[in-house]
Amino acid sequence: MTGLVTTGLVGGALALVVLALALFGRVAVGPSTADRLVAVNVIGTAAVVVIALLAAAFDEPGFLDVALVYALLNFLLSLGLARFSVERGGIL
Repeated sequence: MTGLVTTGLVGGALALVVLALALFGRVAVGPSTADRLVAVNVIGTAAVVVIALLAAAFDEPGFLDVALVYALLNFLLSLGLARFSVERGGIL
């Protein structure tokens, strides 16, 4: 890939990391459990996209396998946290 494309992909990944870091405030002081769960899910999804962007930028197809596994784990975590929240008495 050309240097411009690689720079753009890495820049996009960096922007997503900054936005994901901003969501940690919502996880820490979210007004409700549902807000916290959504913020954790968005952070996980951003991590998957960052890994995929870096895979494209550095031409490393092995990173896509890592992104896929992380996406599945993020999905299972979201289901587990939602189920725990409902069983605890909240409706999210």
